[in-house]
This record gives sequence, C-alpha cells and structure tokens, in this order.
Amino acid sequence: MKYNQISRELFIKNRKKLAERMKPGSIAVFHSNDEMPRNGDASFRFKQNSDVFYLTGVDQEETILVLFPDSPNPLFREMLFIRETSPELARWDGARLTPEEAYEVSGISKVFWYHEFTKTTHPAFLLAEQIYFDLNENDRYTDRFDYAGLRMARELKRKYPAHTLLRSAPIMADLRMCKEPEEIELLKTAIEITRHGFERLLKFVKPGVWEYEIEAELIHEFTRRRSGGFAFDPIIASGASACTLHYIENNRQCKEGDLLLLDFGAEYANYNGDLTRCIPVNGRYSDRQRAVYNAVLHVHKAARELLKPGKLLPDYHAEVCQVMTEQLLQLGLLTSQEIKDNPNAFMKYYMHGTSHHLGIDVHDVMHRWKPIPAGSVLTIEPGIYIPEEGIGVRIENDVILTENGIVDLMQDYPIEADEIEALMAR
Repeated sequence: MKYNQISRELFIKNRKKLAERMKPGSIAVFHSNDEMPRNGDASFRFKQNSDVFYLTGVDQEETILVLFPDSPNPLFREMLFIRETSPELARWDGARLTPEEAYEVSGISKVFWYHEFTKTTHPAFLLAEQIYFDLNENDRYTDRFDYAGLRMARELKRKYPAHTLLRSAPIMADLRMCKEPEEIELLKTAIEITRHGFERLLKFVKPGVWEYEIEAELIHEFTRRRSGGFAFDPIIASGASACTLHYIENNRQCKEGDLLLLDFGAEYANYNGDLTRCIPVNGRYSDRQRAVYNAVLHVHKAARELLKPGKLLPDYHAEVCQVMTEQLLQLGLLTSQEIKDNPNAFMKYYMHGTSHHLGIDVHDVMHRWKPIPAGSVLTIEPGIYIPEEGIGVRIENDVILTENGIVDLMQDYPIEADEIEALMAR
C-alpha cells in the first residue's frame, strides 16, 4: 500500500457499531473480494471488498472476518482469517500480513490462517442461531458474475440449513453512509490529491493535446502524491464526446473551440474523490459555451441549497430538476409548451441523478428510499448535454451533509467560468 497506515481505532469502532445492530445469537461473515484473472497467468490489481476494509483495514486477498458479539465462548467473538504468508510468497509477490501485523492493522487479536476457517468456525456456527451474509445489494448491480461472498453464503446455507439467514447489507449501508471523523480526513486527502490533478491540467490543456495525454498527466500527479490511482476510469471527453455520459476511450485530439469535460478522482486508502469540471480547450469559453456552463452552475448552486438532512434522494432530485427545467427554457432548449405537455421534458438534456453517496465506493452504499442522514458525504453534479451542438457540461463537487447544511469539500476549487479562464491564461 502507498498510504499511511490508518489507526486501528477506526475499525474497532466500526465493528462495535455493527455488533450493536446485530440480533442476539447472531454470527456475521464477511469475505474479501476475489483476485480477478486478466489473461494467461496474470491478475488485475487486487481491490478489497469495501465492507471487509471498513471493518478490518486489511487490504489483501483471502481475508475473512467473523463476528459473533455475544458468543458464550470469547474466542468466537471476533475472528480474522488471512492468507498464510511464507518466504516463497514474499519472494515472488511480497509478504502478506503476519498475525501480529494483522492485529496492529485491525485490532483483532484472534487471527488465523485462511485455510483454518472451516475447522475453526464450525463450533461457532453451532452456537449461533442466525447468520448474517454480506452480499452485494447495490440496486444497480447486475448479478452476472459469481463472487466470493455469494459462494460462501451458498456453502454456509447448505451446511447450516436450520439457521435463520439474515442480510448485513442494510445495516452496513446505515453505518457507512454516516462517516466517522477519520473517514472524513481520508476523503479530504483523496479530494486534495484530486485538486492537484485538476490544477495541473489547467496549465497543460491546449489545442492539439490528446485526451490520453491529459489522462497521463493526472495519473502522474496522483501517484507522486501517494494515491492508489484513479478512483474510477477517468472521463476525458472533448467536444461531442462529453455527451456520452460514461465516455472512457479518451482517444480524441482536443480541438480549437472544444469544451473539455473532465470527470475524475483520486483514490487514497480506498477512499475516493470525485470532481467534474468543463474547461475550454483554448482557454476561452464561447458565448454559447459560457451560457450553458453558467446554467449548469446555477443548478449546481441551487442543489447545494436544496440538499438537506431528512430528504429522500428522489425527492431532492425532483426539486433540482425543476430548477434545471427553468434553465433549459432560458437556453432555448425547451419551450413552455414542451414542458407543459411533458413534465419530464428536461430528460432530453439532463438524464442522470444529481447526487450519489461517496466513500469507500465512488457510488457508495445508501438507502435510496430512506431519509438522507446528516454525516453523509455526497456529490452534487448536475449537467446539460446537447449532442446537436457538441456541448456537454457537468459540474461536480463533493460535500458533507450536516444538520446545519452542507460543507463543501471543494469550496475553494476553481468553478466560476472567469476563474477557470484566468487560471488557464497563466
């Protein structure tokens, strides 16, 4: 890992919060992500299961956490299973954590090797009445692939069919939405690294550069600041490509007169930044580009005022869309009659959500149909996309939702059109 070790107190606190929410007589199991094959004998870089990291801080493959808070046998209350390290493994791939090191990271004293899971936990499962399974319940996840947590749930269900089966995902969403102070600091670090990347681009972008050159500037800036890399595949979209919402080819040359949509973030200690800005390739917005940019900025600022604790995410988005509709009318993109005939006419030019939760996952876990709690970190990212004009604009900041309103973690980042032009002119 490139990041500084996180205090184990955060993970001890997170496990305690989970234990307080579990039903009496329950045992919970959390399994690390699989190592994903690439081609031949190669694998993609390992990415830890977010819940496993949130509860343990362990950032390596073949990791299982077992929690049984009210076990009559103290041995079973917290158990961590990790990949067995060895001189051979250290020689080829690097040493993995020892039990002593795993304790320093997680605060869990009962540490076993991964292959000891079945024989060690069987007596614990027999003492429990319910089993919590950790499954991917993201409502946008398409279940096309098997994964370790799902396979483990199937196996435990087969072995212990008389136990009551429970879901940990709703509890984990509750816990992870409300960020601890230590998590806020990690997010701030990721967001600050993201800022350095953006400021570097303001000095670099000019007509003739290629989108992939801009991507290269970002990864260089991120890596030199101890980032783990991109929080997600960056969108470096010039001209009409900005109207493709998830454009990641990044293979076009930036032309004189183009707008450039930049949607990217740095990852630090598994926490993520997420920034979007639209800048003029030649350093000056055209009148039309400026009008569209300022319309999106108007909606962005309105959304900041509308985002309050206790609102439902869909209700908040609907309020933002009313403001967006007014701006589309002023830009001449919609007529009063079109709006009267179809209240959702705005979706022709604004077809995505305004905000998503941010944390260990870029699209972090949440409850879409429950009130948004104070302590949440969210993005604010309205946009307008006009394919027929080759203009796509999105403006995104990351904010903390508090009882007294929002705290913008990107408050001082360049956002006004004049400010961006002035910085590019340097």
